[in-house]
Amino acid sequence: MKHLVPLALPVALALAACSPRDTPDAPAPAADASLSAEARGHAANQPDAAPSPPGRAPAPDLSATLAGHHWRLESASAADGGRIDALSGNPDAPLQLDFRDGRVSVSNACNAMGADFTLDAGELGLGPMISTQMACAEPLMAMEREAHTRLAGRHQVQLEPGEPPRLRLVNALGDTLVFSGAPTAQTRHGSAPERVFLEVAAERIECRHPLMPDHRCLRVREVRYDDRGLKQGTGEWGPLYEEIEGFEHKPGTRSVLRLDRYRRQDVPADASSVAYVLDMVVETGPAAAGN
Repeated sequence: MKHLVPLALPVALALAACSPRDTPDAPAPAADASLSAEARGHAANQPDAAPSPPGRAPAPDLSATLAGHHWRLESASAADGGRIDALSGNPDAPLQLDFRDGRVSVSNACNAMGADFTLDAGELGLGPMISTQMACAEPLMAMEREAHTRLAGRHQVQLEPGEPPRLRLVNALGDTLVFSGAPTAQTRHGSAPERVFLEVAAERIECRHPLMPDHRCLRVREVRYDDRGLKQGTGEWGPLYEEIEGFEHKPGTRSVLRLDRYRRQDVPADASSVAYVLDMVVETGPAAAGN
């Protein structure tokens, strides 16, 4: 018997992102004829803006930097300096914040959590936290309770540039939470993604890879859905030379995946110009007849 996970929400085949048009620079205004030659020469020698202090990099755009990274908890300490161990209750993955479109999502505890957020004069404000209601083992439940408590309300926020950047939050309780930033796929690939669906066959196939002679490729075909999430058809089977980021293929199991497809910038000569990143597993089950 097949066990398929149904697609719960309406989906579209692809969302194409358009880049804004370039706007031509406005022409420079002519010099004011009422100024004397001496006055014009003095004005021309004045700096347009105060220079940055020597050795200091320009301040990063906080909003853009938050949206361009996954923020993974690095350390958590209470006002008395003691560690908040419960926030590290998941041995497989640290507590993670993702900022997008005015909302922050909190992952890797028991339930998925999210809240609206605001940025104002060096403060990060989080609205009421909403979460799913799944029960988990106690280390994860304790981690979730602490996340609700420590992330609630307003935080003094400090962004520390570097590789990786670090986000330091200090809440009203005096807790200090430090997160390390990992670039999102869009930041790494330098373009907005296109949403696509691929079916991955249960078994890999032989293929010619320029760098790996014995490599076996994923066998895939495109799946098309309408706006209501109903399957409309499929494309032809073929090899996928690149692996899918975030997806682990299991021999004997077929999958339908919702993916973000990126057009890479500055592509090396031996790499694909396209990168696929897993967004969601739509269906999974044993191999279909004939596949």
